[in-house]
Amino acid sequence: MADRTIFQDFVVSRSDRLLRTAYLLTRDWGVAEDLLQESLAKAWFAWAGIDEPEAYVRKVLVTTYTSWWRRRWRRELPSDDLPEATSYDETDGARQELWQAVGRLPARQRAVIVLRFYEDLPVSEVARLLGCHEGTVKSQSAKALDKLRVDEAIVRELRP
Repeated sequence: MADRTIFQDFVVSRSDRLLRTAYLLTRDWGVAEDLLQESLAKAWFAWAGIDEPEAYVRKVLVTTYTSWWRRRWRRELPSDDLPEATSYDETDGARQELWQAVGRLPARQRAVIVLRFYEDLPVSEVARLLGCHEGTVKSQSAKALDKLRVDEAIVRELRP
């Protein structure tokens, strides 16, 4: 019973931040919620042996996301229905343009940018989470930043 209470407390206290991370990886609130829920379910089964719960759940989140974007079929098919309203501040145009530009990056580069600059993780930790070499994290980060520097939406937003 104590494990269940500790897990519930963890979910209540850390879900918002983990959901934002999932959203930044997926760029879709519904998929982000599914990703977080699946990651928390996986963590529950290993809960008794976890030393650092947030790091563990973040690792599960990233590896689950990686396995999802490696698959050809994404479980859902696009429709003509309009998406639900998002919760970000629509008056902050520069921020919105930046995250849209990040959303246009390839999935691996987007994961590196989110983990390095949003989650503020060191290169070594990002490499461990993504299952690649530190050099790969650095090169993917450089490529992503190069793409963001020339993204028309960001350049247009920064012009006086």
